[in-house]
Amino acid sequence: MHRRLSFVVALTLVGSFVVAAPSLRADDDKKDSPKNSCSDLPSHGALRDALKAAQDQANGGFSLEMWGTIVDRDGIVCAVAFTGNNRGDQWPGSRVISAQKANTANAFSLPHLALSTANLYTAVQPGGSLFGLQESNPVDHEVAYRGDPADYGRSNDPMVGGRIGGVNVFGGGLALYNSNGKLLGGLGVSGDSSCADHNIAWRTRDSLDLDSVPAGVSGDPVRKDNIVYDITSQGGQMPGISAGGWGHAHCVNPGAETAIAAGLPPNE
Repeated sequence: MHRRLSFVVALTLVGSFVVAAPSLRADDDKKDSPKNSCSDLPSHGALRDALKAAQDQANGGFSLEMWGTIVDRDGIVCAVAFTGNNRGDQWPGSRVISAQKANTANAFSLPHLALSTANLYTAVQPGGSLFGLQESNPVDHEVAYRGDPADYGRSNDPMVGGRIGGVNVFGGGLALYNSNGKLLGGLGVSGDSSCADHNIAWRTRDSLDLDSVPAGVSGDPVRKDNIVYDITSQGGQMPGISAGGWGHAHCVNPGAETAIAAGLPPNE
């Protein structure tokens, strides 16, 4: 009888351990899982208002309507917006491109050093030090294209809450730093020339007061992650040689693009 009782007690203890083990593991997973910090970032409405105000200015492009996306530090999409009256007023393909740019600027910036997507243009060209970077970290297609297209760019855009991934290596993506210099995520803008995209993203970030950039590679001490126009042509090569290694090609109007970039609001 005592043996039988001991056996039952042993089974009960083993069962309790087996039941408890998944619970402990779930707690460990939760502890290590990324924290969705979208609450620290602008809302859909704030993004749309800032994006529209930036798009309304002269940006050196074609004055087209725009898409904008914000991701948090873990690459989770927090907001997607557009400036037109409906989703067809902007290039449809630029919705996902804006998310790629946001992800890229966040993924390749650090608390002490910001890289805009424009800064990556030269380094990823054949022979560049980051050649092939654009093939890494692919977009999650299920996140990018899930849900009802009628909700694209709305507060309930189906990308929101998903980790989008993707790498984009031309102008329009910027890291987001709050007034304390804390890196919170990234902003991506797309819908015009890549040079205009950069200018619109810059003004959007400035309007959202998320531009306390600690350091960058632009060489401009007050516009630290600004686009750099220092590429000179070289026979048989496209796009040419960037003197500093972080240059971006001109897009539509070189004179206007250079002047606008030089006159963008300084970093906080």
